Amino acid sequence: MSKGTEKFKVTIQQYLEKRAEQDSLFAETLKKENKSIDGCVNYIFSEVQKSGCNGFADEEIFGMAVHYYDEDNLSANSIKSMKVVVNHSVELTEEDKAEAKQKALEELKNEAKEEAKKTLSETIELSQEDLQEARKQAIEKVAIEQKEKLIKKKTKKVDSSPEVQQIGLF
Repeated sequence: MSKGTEKFKVTIQQYLEKRAEQDSLFAETLKKENKSIDGCVNYIFSEVQKSGCNGFADEEIFGMAVHYYDEDNLSANSIKSMKVVVNHSVELTEEDKAEAKQKALEELKNEAKEEAKKTLSETIELSQEDLQEARKQAIEKVAIEQKEKLIKKKTKKVDSSPEVQQIGLF
């Protein structure tokens, strides 16, 4: 089965399922044991071939699909070869559009960041001395931060001791 035919089949199946959700009577019709999505697609292809037309509105094709399931005595011969083009557009809600726009902006921002990183890494070259100095500064910064944490911790212990509390009362 070609990609176009598979997409056509999925589009028809989705339409039928959506209609069944909205119409409980059709939901029962869709469950008929003697009917299948493949049979439905073959029926539609056979009707299209009989008509001699090359293009149909969505409503016409969906109508053929519903008709296939409604009528028990309909069958179709297997079609060996047929080119199918699905040019079905999707209607997005405002929420979906906003979400898609946000996602596209995030992707664009991430791509720009990656490109900037790549450009910077290609243009900046550090000598061994520069790398050693950067390492030394990083180690010093971590040492200072650790020292400050220890001083704060020690200060808290001293402040909470009983002697300090008594002195604070006077």
